[in-house]
Amino acid sequence: MSTNKEKYANLFIFLSFPQTYDMGYEAHQRVLLYFDDQWPNVYGKKTSSKSCPEKESVLKPENNQVINLTTRYAWSGCRIEKDNGVDIYNCSGSRSFKSARERWWFIAVSNCNSKYGLFLEYDITMTNGNGLFSKHFSADEFYILETNMGFLIAHWMILLLSTYVALRLKARQLFHTTYKMYMVSLVCEVLFLFITCIYLGKYANDGLENRGIKTFGRIFESLSTLLFLLMLILMGKGYTITRGRISQWGTIKIAVFMTIYVFVYVGLFIYQTQVFDPGLVLYLYESPAGYGLIGLRLVGWIWFCYAIFFTLKHYPEKSRFYYPFFIFYTLWFWLFPVTFFTMTWAAEPWIRPFAINFALRLQIAFLSFVFLVSYL
Repeated sequence: MSTNKEKYANLFIFLSFPQTYDMGYEAHQRVLLYFDDQWPNVYGKKTSSKSCPEKESVLKPENNQVINLTTRYAWSGCRIEKDNGVDIYNCSGSRSFKSARERWWFIAVSNCNSKYGLFLEYDITMTNGNGLFSKHFSADEFYILETNMGFLIAHWMILLLSTYVALRLKARQLFHTTYKMYMVSLVCEVLFLFITCIYLGKYANDGLENRGIKTFGRIFESLSTLLFLLMLILMGKGYTITRGRISQWGTIKIAVFMTIYVFVYVGLFIYQTQVFDPGLVLYLYESPAGYGLIGLRLVGWIWFCYAIFFTLKHYPEKSRFYYPFFIFYTLWFWLFPVTFFTMTWAAEPWIRPFAINFALRLQIAFLSFVFLVSYL
């Protein structure tokens, strides 16, 4: 049984398959439409021992969840055509779904009673109405394009303000390395949002996912986060505030930590493209690589606390700067993992991606840049 996962309300199916086998083949070729609450009963390691008929029995034919690809069912839209002198079945049709809540739909193809297996060429278009910002988006992706566009404009404004502050600092010969890191991190964030809006805008137009553009944007997101984290650790250690350089041992420790962080980020990308199973995982961070990244963020916070503690021990006169700095960026470190796990356990699956993208990813990044530029 072959499967595909989609999360849309309207389904338009165009299928064709050659009839080069005995007539018993056509009677058993089917398209199966599973609800999200039915899917765990047919997919995954726990269901590997179930037979094909047992997996089909979960469906309710009265809900039009079974499409028999044969001319014996007129509503299947199948007809016999000639292709280079060979009889083939060409099937086309559509389904519309209405439910009391947002659902994931899982599409499978089965051929339980035939020894010939499956052979199917298909083209499936799935939409959520006809709205520009909803047609090609899944229910859990609604409003992500609009919020990204809004935060792109907001980050541009912060970038202009930060550039003005940088010019003033340079005039006073205070344009230090940490603020340069802040500026580069902010530019990377702006580029991430800009590229992501291009990707989402293209997707809204044609419904085709361009993984290259998406990954390119995620690289800038990762660079922004890594640079900002490194900047916080350096500032926690007093770099450019109470000291002009970091000790050799301290430099080695920071280099090792950031190298591990980079490798975990790369592992997250590889996991997403090579291992990620959309039939089991609903959100990227609900994966071993995602949990590892959250764990490293908390390790970074421990180091941040350690650095500030010893900086204040030796330079207590800097407490007016470091106390608000510590409190705000402790929230920066902790808000994402706490809210992520809260969302994972308490929120409905179709709410998580938007909530984490808007309430966490974008707002946290925006406020972290705003706080620092205003604090300086």
